[in-house]
Amino acid sequence: MKNKFFIALLAFFALATANVNAQQKIGYISLDYILAQMPEAKQVETELTTTKTQYDNMYQQKVKDFQTKLADYEKNAPTMADVIKADREKELQSMQSSIEEFRQNSSVSLQKKQSQLLQPLLKKIEDNMHAVAKENGYAFVFNYDAGQGTTPIVLHAPDDANISDLILKKMGVTPKPFAPAPATPAATTPAAPAKKN
Repeated sequence: MKNKFFIALLAFFALATANVNAQQKIGYISLDYILAQMPEAKQVETELTTTKTQYDNMYQQKVKDFQTKLADYEKNAPTMADVIKADREKELQSMQSSIEEFRQNSSVSLQKKQSQLLQPLLKKIEDNMHAVAKENGYAFVFNYDAGQGTTPIVLHAPDDANISDLILKKMGVTPKPFAPAPATPAATTPAAPAKKN
């Protein structure tokens, strides 16, 4: 008898919990879609592109200088005194190290700058997402975008669960039809120069 009562009680709580859960609204956003439409994102993209161009130009100049010195070394090596030859080889190795260090440092610096510039935009989206979710009774909001080259977090959902446009409107941005956003500049630089033999 106690077992039947216990099972009935469990069933009652299970149904009550299922009923409460069924009434909770679940929504999702597309962070990339929202970012692509924010005017501030265009400023961030412009600033990142400018910085990347500066890094690329500096990198190319370093590679050009290295290639010029390497060509001169290869041309004149047979007639150089051993001391001069050793000094030039040391200089070329130092230049190569400097190029590689600059490539790595510029990549890290660009990633940091991108993160720093995007942080206020992401905070603005988050704050408005919380406000929209609260105003419209959404208990949970997921991000559709899991990141470049990954599987989305939300694999299937009804269109009316997408609250991205509501967030844009909350921020004062008129949503435009979905179009793939132009990629922000990658935080990489060209490949390292060929090593001397």
